[in-house]
Amino acid sequence: MAKESQSPPSTGITFSSSPLPSSSLSMMLSSTNAFSLLSKGWREVRDSADADLQLMRKRANSVKNLASTFDREIENFLNNSAMSAFPVVSPSQSAFGNEIGIMKKLQPKISEFRRVYSAPEISRKVMERWGPAKAKLGIDLSAIKKAIVSEMDLDEREGVLEMRRRRDRDRFREFYEEREGEGEGSFGDWKPIRSLKSRLKEFEKRSSLELLSGFKNSELVEKLKTSFQSLYKETDEAKDVPPLDVPELLACLVRQSEPFLDQIGVRKDLCDRLVENLYKCKSQHLWRLPSAQTSDLAENDNHADDLDMRIASVLQSTGHHYDGGFWTDFLKPETTLESKRHVAIVTTASLPWMTGTAVNPLFRAAYLAKSAKQSVTLVVPWLCESDQELVYPNNLTFSSPEEQESYIRTWLEERIGFKADFKISFYPGKFSKERRSIFPAGDTSQFIPSKDADIAILEEPEHLNWYHHGKRWTDKFNHVVGIVHTNYLEYIKREKHGAIQAFFVNHVNNWVTRAYCDKVLRLSGATQELPKSVICNVHGVNPKFLMIGEKIAEERSRGEQAFSKGAYFLGKMVWAKGYRELIDLMAKHKSDLGSFNLDVYGNGEDAVEVQRAAQKHDLNLNFLKGRDHADDALHKYKVFINPSISDVLCTATAEALAMGKFVVCADHPSNEFFRSFPNCLTYKTSEDFVNKVKEAMSKEPLPLTPEQMYNLSWEAATQRFMEYSDLDKILNDEDGGKRMRKSRSVPSFNEVIDGGLAFTHYVLTGNDFLRLCSGATPKTKDYDKQHCKDLKLVPPHVHKPVFGW
Repeated sequence: MAKESQSPPSTGITFSSSPLPSSSLSMMLSSTNAFSLLSKGWREVRDSADADLQLMRKRANSVKNLASTFDREIENFLNNSAMSAFPVVSPSQSAFGNEIGIMKKLQPKISEFRRVYSAPEISRKVMERWGPAKAKLGIDLSAIKKAIVSEMDLDEREGVLEMRRRRDRDRFREFYEEREGEGEGSFGDWKPIRSLKSRLKEFEKRSSLELLSGFKNSELVEKLKTSFQSLYKETDEAKDVPPLDVPELLACLVRQSEPFLDQIGVRKDLCDRLVENLYKCKSQHLWRLPSAQTSDLAENDNHADDLDMRIASVLQSTGHHYDGGFWTDFLKPETTLESKRHVAIVTTASLPWMTGTAVNPLFRAAYLAKSAKQSVTLVVPWLCESDQELVYPNNLTFSSPEEQESYIRTWLEERIGFKADFKISFYPGKFSKERRSIFPAGDTSQFIPSKDADIAILEEPEHLNWYHHGKRWTDKFNHVVGIVHTNYLEYIKREKHGAIQAFFVNHVNNWVTRAYCDKVLRLSGATQELPKSVICNVHGVNPKFLMIGEKIAEERSRGEQAFSKGAYFLGKMVWAKGYRELIDLMAKHKSDLGSFNLDVYGNGEDAVEVQRAAQKHDLNLNFLKGRDHADDALHKYKVFINPSISDVLCTATAEALAMGKFVVCADHPSNEFFRSFPNCLTYKTSEDFVNKVKEAMSKEPLPLTPEQMYNLSWEAATQRFMEYSDLDKILNDEDGGKRMRKSRSVPSFNEVIDGGLAFTHYVLTGNDFLRLCSGATPKTKDYDKQHCKDLKLVPPHVHKPVFGW
C-alpha cells in the first residue's frame, strides 16, 4: 500500500522516426496497455483513500458535537435540579440523589474528554493509527473509564451498572426489531408503519359482527349522538304547540298580501277587520302556550301582535330560523347592552329660517339628549351664501357651518334654560324657488358615520327621500322612524293641474316612506295615510310660552287685567297658510261680525296679493310685519284665530294655548289634539265661526291646569315619541330577551316588496333626465364645488369614482 502511494516511475522509452519491425510494434502496444491499466488502478485507489479520510473527519466531528451536546445536557440537568422546589436527599436515601452525584463527577471528565478530542491534532493521530481500509473509528476510553471508576463508591457503581444493563436491553430490542424489518423496504424500519401493519393483521382476523358491535359502542359514536341531541332538543313547551290551522294561515296570508291588496283598492282597515275576524274564529279555542305567554295573549287586544306571537311560537317549536330576505343588508352595526345607543335626527330646514321643520327637530334633539341612554346628532342642511340670502330673514348669512352652529345653540339655550349636549352636523342642500323648499344634494346618509348609524329619525321622510339617490336608510340603520310634518297634497291641490299632481305625489309618498322607514308617525289625521304609520302628536311648545302662560295666570289671580287687546292671526303670508280661508270668512260675514277688528302678523311671497284682496272686500284687517310669537307685543291679545285647514299641526295654535289665550280654529283633523283644552273653540260652519268669535271676545279664558301644561310641554311630547316610535322598547330592552320575540322567522312578503321598491327608486333617481322631469332641482344628485369648499368635502368624483364608464 505504501508503494502504491508513490509516483509512477518514468518508462525511459523514446520513439524514432525510422520504421520498426512488426514484433517491436506489438511489444510497444502491450507495454502501453499495461501502463494505462496501472494508471487507472492508481486513480481508483487514490479516490478511495480520499473518501475514507473524509469519512473519518466527519466521524471525528460528530464525536466532538456529541461531547458538546452531552456536556450541555449535564449542565441543564444540574441547573434544573438546583432550582427544584423539593429538597435533594442524600445518595443513600434516593436513587435520584445517586444520579445527581454521578453527573457532578462525570461533568469534569466529559469536559476533559471534549477538550482533548476536539484538538486539531486529533485528525493527524487518527490518520497515523488507522488507514483508509478501516471502516470504523475506535477510541480507547479505558483510561477515562478507570479514572471514573476509581472515584466512584460502591453505590454509585451499582447505579451505573444498572443503567448500562437497561441500555443494553434497549439496544438488543431495537436490533431485533431491525432484523425483523429487513427486506421490507426503506419504510419497514419505521415504528408507525410496523404498528399499522400489526393492527391491519388484527383487523383481518376479526369478524364483521365484532367490528359493527365495536363501532356502535365506540366513544366517537357516543360523542356524535350527544352532539346531535344538543343541536335539537325538543322541550315540553314545543310539544304543546299545535300547528297553524286554516283560519290562522288565511289571516297570515291576508297580512302578507296587504301591499298587493292596497294597490288594487282594498283599504288597510278592511284587511285589519278581515284578520280580526279570522283571529276570532281561532280565539274560541286558544292554543296552548306557556302560561306567561298565554296570559300575555289573553290580555292583549292587538290581534296583529297576537298572530305574530303565534307564528313565532310554532316556528320556534320546529327549530326553524330565518336569517333574512333577498334585499336584507347584513352589515348593520351591532349593538350590545353595554354600548350607548346613538340617535341621528335628519331634517329639511335649519335656523334662522323660522319654520316648523327647523324649530321642532331642534327641540326634539335637545330633550332626547337629556337622557343618558343615547347620544344625539342633529343633521341639518347647509346652504351656500347665495341660497342663504333667499331663505334666511333680515339678510342674515353665515360664512361657515361653525358660525351657524353657534347661532343655533345660542337661540336654543335662551329658550330651554339648560345646556343641550348633542352634536350638530351639516349636509349639502339647495333651495328651490319654485317649491320654496330645501332639497338634499347627494346622499344624505353618508354624512352620518357608520359607527353612529344606529337609530335614524327622518323629519319629513317623504321630502327627504323624493330624490334620494344613496344607501337605503333601513339598510344602514337598525331602526328608522319618519315624522310627517306637512300635508303636501293639500298644498299641491291649490296649484295648476293640482289634482293630477296630487295623484302622483300621493303614490310617491307611499313609495318612499314604505321603502325607507320602519315606523312612520303622523302628527295628525290631516296628513295622507301612509304605510307603517300611526297618528300621534310628538311636538311640544317652547318652554318660554309656558312661562308666559304662568305669568299671565299670576296676574289674573291678583286681579290685574291680563288681556288688553282683542284678536290676532299670525303666520307666513302665503295663501296656503290659511289666508284664503280667513278672507273668505271675513268677507262672507262682514255684517255679522260688525266692528270686529283683526290684527294680522306675517311676511311672505303672497303678502301683496293678500292685502289687495282684503282691501277689495274692505275688511277690518290690520296687516303688520311678522314677529316672533313670544314677542312682548303679542302677550296682551286674548284671542288667536286660525282658520287654516292646510296645516298638519299648527305650532302657533299650541303656543297660543300655552299662553292661556282663546283659540278659534276649524273642526279639522289637524286640530284634533287641541280639542281637549277648554280654551280651544272649534267651528264646523262659517256661521259657527261667527258664534265662536263672539263667544271668545265676550268671555275670559280659563287658566291651564298642571296636567294641561304638561301635555303641551316637550317633556310630554318626548315621552309620546318614545312610546309610539318603539324607541322605549329598543333603548330600554324591557323584555331583556326573555320573552318570545315577534315573528321574524319567516320571509316577509312586505320586506320583499319594500326592498324592491327601494331598489327601483334608486335606479330611477340615478337618471338625471328622469330627475328633471319629476321636478328635482338641477344638480342635486351630488353636491357641487361650493359645498366641497364650505363643508371641506372630497369631490363626488373622488368619493364615488366610476371606472370604465
